[in-house]
Amino acid sequence: MPTPDFVLALREHVGHDLLWMPGVTAFVLDADRQHMLAVRRADTGAWTPVTGIIDPGEEPASAAVREVAEEAGVDCAPLRLVDVRTHPPLTFPNGDHAQFLDLCFVCEHTGGEPYPADGENTEARWFPLEDPPPMNDRFLAQLQIVLADRPEARFRR
Repeated sequence: MPTPDFVLALREHVGHDLLWMPGVTAFVLDADRQHMLAVRRADTGAWTPVTGIIDPGEEPASAAVREVAEEAGVDCAPLRLVDVRTHPPLTFPNGDHAQFLDLCFVCEHTGGEPYPADGENTEARWFPLEDPPPMNDRFLAQLQIVLADRPEARFRR
C-alpha cells in the first residue's frame, strides 16, 4: 500500500522511530443491509473491509468515505462510529515502526459498482453478511459489532 506523502515527510525527520497513526476501517453495507463490501489486498492477498490512514486535519468519517472511493470505486455515506481500538506497535519490512489508532465506521453504499480502483487491492466485491470473506480476528470481531447494530460505539476499557 502506498505510503502517504505526509508520512514520508515525517520519516525524513524521525527515521524508523515509532509513529502514532490514526486510521479508519469502513464496513460498507448495501442499502438492504444484506451484503458487505470487501477488498483483497495486493500486498498480502487478505480480504478486509476498506482501511486507510487519516490525512492531517481530515475528519475521520470523511477519511472513511475517501478511502472507500479510492480503493473500491464506490460512494458511501458514514452512518456511525462502531468501534475504537489501539493496535499493538508493529514493524514494517523496511524497519519503520508504527502504532495505529483505528476508528471503525459502518457506512451505507450510495452508488457505484466495486472494483479495485487503485493498486492497493486486486479485487473488490460484495459478500453476503451471513457468509463474509475469510478475514482476520480483528475484522471478524468488528463485523460482529456492526451486525449487533447497537447505537453506541464500542471502546476497550
